Amino acid sequence: MGRDLVCNRIRINGIVQGVGFRPFVFQLASELKIKGEVSNTSRGVLIIAEAGQERISAFLDQIRSQAPPLSKIVDMEVDQLPPAGHTSFKIVASNGADRRRTLISPDVCVCRDCLRELRNPADRRYRYPFINCTNCGPRYTIIEDVPYDRPKTSMRKFRMCSKCQAEYDDPLDRRFHAQPNACPDCGPRVELRNARQEKVAADDPIRAAAALLADGHIVAIKGLGGFHLAVDATNDEAVSRLRRRKRREEKPFAVMAADLEKINRFAHYSPAEAELLSSRQRPIVLLERKTPPVLAYQVAPRNRYLGVMLPYTPLHYLLLDEDFLALVMTSGNISQEPICIDNHEAFVRLAGIADYFLVHDRDIYLRCDDSVVQCSGTTARFLRRSRGYVPVPVFLSRKVAPVLACGAELKNTVCLTRNDRAFLSQHIGDLENLEAENHFRKTIEHLQRILDIRPECLACDMHPDYLSTAYALEHNDLPVIRVQHHHAHIAACLAENKVTQRVIGLAFDGTGYGSDGTVWGGEVLVADCKEFTRAAHLEHFPLPGSAAAIRQPWRTAMALLFQVYGNKALELDLPLHRQVEKSALAVAAEMITKKVNTPLTSSMGRLFDAVASLVGLRQEVAFEGQAAMELEMITENQNFGCYPFGWSNPAQGPRIIRLEPMIKALVADICERVPAFVIGARFHATVVELCTRLCVEIGHAYNLSQVALSGGCFQNRILTEGLVAALEKAGFKVLTHTLVPANDGGISLGQAVVAANRLAENNLQRK
Repeated sequence: MGRDLVCNRIRINGIVQGVGFRPFVFQLASELKIKGEVSNTSRGVLIIAEAGQERISAFLDQIRSQAPPLSKIVDMEVDQLPPAGHTSFKIVASNGADRRRTLISPDVCVCRDCLRELRNPADRRYRYPFINCTNCGPRYTIIEDVPYDRPKTSMRKFRMCSKCQAEYDDPLDRRFHAQPNACPDCGPRVELRNARQEKVAADDPIRAAAALLADGHIVAIKGLGGFHLAVDATNDEAVSRLRRRKRREEKPFAVMAADLEKINRFAHYSPAEAELLSSRQRPIVLLERKTPPVLAYQVAPRNRYLGVMLPYTPLHYLLLDEDFLALVMTSGNISQEPICIDNHEAFVRLAGIADYFLVHDRDIYLRCDDSVVQCSGTTARFLRRSRGYVPVPVFLSRKVAPVLACGAELKNTVCLTRNDRAFLSQHIGDLENLEAENHFRKTIEHLQRILDIRPECLACDMHPDYLSTAYALEHNDLPVIRVQHHHAHIAACLAENKVTQRVIGLAFDGTGYGSDGTVWGGEVLVADCKEFTRAAHLEHFPLPGSAAAIRQPWRTAMALLFQVYGNKALELDLPLHRQVEKSALAVAAEMITKKVNTPLTSSMGRLFDAVASLVGLRQEVAFEGQAAMELEMITENQNFGCYPFGWSNPAQGPRIIRLEPMIKALVADICERVPAFVIGARFHATVVELCTRLCVEIGHAYNLSQVALSGGCFQNRILTEGLVAALEKAGFKVLTHTLVPANDGGISLGQAVVAANRLAENNLQRK
């Protein structure tokens, strides 16, 4: 052996399994004449490398700089070992370990190489809808446990044929250890069934399904993370029929188109949006629709945006190759239920919705909805973080104890922490029924198993009636830390931005249980990732009918009118007085006067709803946030001035933002027949100016120069972009969400970091 021979043990942690990492290392070692071995472990990848120092240094540099596209190196530890006289470099079998530290890759779209083979009549996988390799295909949704090997995935029941096995065993092949590797001879198969579950005879079930879609039928299609319900997006009658059957009155449907050229026929997109659409994650991206509209109006009624995605599975490509402009691809469920993932479940739950079912026999282990993203300028912001992004962690500013955070009631996600990583689950949804609760519990069990995290405490919301809170309280063997809803919003924003110091936090949403037992939602906090002070909030106003006021914004509008005009509110000549039955208005007025079933709120979300009602846009909503969204849709992003505003500054307690000056001026505009788009612009400008001036005052009082924006209201582009610009002009550094949603989908991250910080403080105090 040469005198300069060295041997290194290299431990690599990150997304390094199932992404072609070992063959990459093997080929690199062969090129550099490195001897040794590489293996998967439950911690990641282990390499033993033996060569001269110069070659070892080049080897380490190229591992870092040339790693496979789907991989992500998080940690790389290098130790010296005595040279052992290795004579070759080999890939060895996976090695089990007590701790599981490897990161699982998300599901990713089919790669270009596989697409070429899919469309090549001479290839043995021509038109095979499950074509994949180490650079693409299912991961998270088919994994039961780690290390990531075929026996621990839903592919274990498919025994590879000799050709597939040869690819799988060849370190130089693109399919080396691609766990879902298969072909038409040995892998999963597609079949078409009718609503009676009878098999439809067809030489090519996918082409047959495409023909049915072209004829106006509704087809349930089993995808990567669950079923979609599909119709031709240009067929008005078919889209309307899907709405009726799915009981989804007006909430927009997502659409899928074959390529950017087809998307360009019905929607505008920027370079940043095109990049998002084409990314390997393939999220749904909100794009401004073109006028006159090309797709069916019922795809996204009363909305200037369309949710659009490109195909991400081979099956999608084969369907869209049949020359559709776009297909509606909405979640395969009845509204408020989780998406279906099992064939039998789909036949039962989607009976009466789908005319036909395009199914296959590769099981989906864990449901995973499509991710939804919108661009604010060149910045991408999640509305839903799910397929394609989960379970990639959010990296924290420091190591924390293992915590399970149970999330909120709506748009639920859960979060597990380990060291400096926070693992958010995929979108679970609204915890309003047994199916959703079962999905919630299964997701927790699955994440704990594949990440091998045993939490030392649980975190949950303060609301006593949330199912997520009830779940946390079941575990009486562990401490439970309750985190106020809006504090969790701000803590989530701080955590993803790795900020530990106190900031001014604007937490604006529809509903959150407050520390005083009232419904909060228009909060200005001074907060860090452990504690908060309520520095200011919207003045409280009643919600006549409680939850009914969420579904009927006119109730909130009447409450605000009564606070300003008293009984004369019933005599005003406003759109809601003409659009709502007088008897209903009178009942609401009596409830307000007698304080019957009228909980108090400080909600900014409800204020947006009320303004939408006052200008006559929407008196009843079909889905959460619809009224506020439609107010944003009609608002012209121009400078029409703003309304008067003010706040009280008591010696004790938070500042109270007074709504009366704004409401009076807004009502005067309505009475003078000022167009709704101008009123909308003035209202948005008022919120921006009010918040900016308030932050300046609070910033001086507390010596703070950073502002964090969080909560569902910041899905509003006009509000977010206007406020960021105004606050930056006032000298603030503005922190926003780019890694997790600003809505309740990000709450679990905030709960986790607050709980971890409080747990650490308690442990220090006990010592």
